[in-house]
Amino acid sequence: MTAIVEHVRGVTFHQRRGEVEHKLRHTVDYVLLNAEDPTPRRPRLFSYNHSNVMSVHDIDHGGPYFAGQGAAWVRQVLSAHALHSAKGRIELLTIPRVLGHEFNPVSFWLCYGKDDTLRVVIAEVNNPFRDRHSYLCHHPDQRPIQASDILTATKIFHVSPFLPIEGGYRFRFDIRPDRVGIWIDFSTNGEDGLYATLTGPRRPLTNWAILKGLFRRPFGSRRVLVLIHWHALWLFLKGAKYRTRPEPPTEEVS
Repeated sequence: MTAIVEHVRGVTFHQRRGEVEHKLRHTVDYVLLNAEDPTPRRPRLFSYNHSNVMSVHDIDHGGPYFAGQGAAWVRQVLSAHALHSAKGRIELLTIPRVLGHEFNPVSFWLCYGKDDTLRVVIAEVNNPFRDRHSYLCHHPDQRPIQASDILTATKIFHVSPFLPIEGGYRFRFDIRPDRVGIWIDFSTNGEDGLYATLTGPRRPLTNWAILKGLFRRPFGSRRVLVLIHWHALWLFLKGAKYRTRPEPPTEEVS
């Protein structure tokens, strides 16, 4: 059966801990699709690998910026790390292009087993400097990822100039048929840290949802980029320490 492109009207919440505290909460439009289905059921205003009002392109995901390979790259990563339990479908949860513009703080590759259980998640993290690094999240024994499970990763990639690289992530994924929930807790050896969440219902993407998003959350990923710089200005004015951008890690995945 042909897969349906879904709309996740997500709410993202960030809470910074430490000497300088800061909170934000915004609504953002994500789409969820089967990344190996070239012709998903979709509204007329959405396209996969073609220009449209809203679109998703393989070139934007899976590999270096503007040289992505989409799900083919994910299959290579799973094979290279001997993650043989994830041989089912691969879904991509991402902020789509809107009117051709692309920027994604983080996208998630959801990799399932043949029994339809979630086995691996690849968190594809980008920064405003157009650097990218992906974190591979799974259990050592490759058992299904449950909603209550905590998966960890060592942070090695510069995202915010107001947070150190040193530290670790704690991920939690609750992917249900009717909604998604993702929680990320970043902690350092000191007091600084960040708690970030993305939650929202899953519904079939419609032309009406696309048009509403254009009016209520105009310019899509451009709006996301503006909000990132707006909150960065607030952190600077609050006295948060600014860290210059280091060279990104040479490896694509850790």
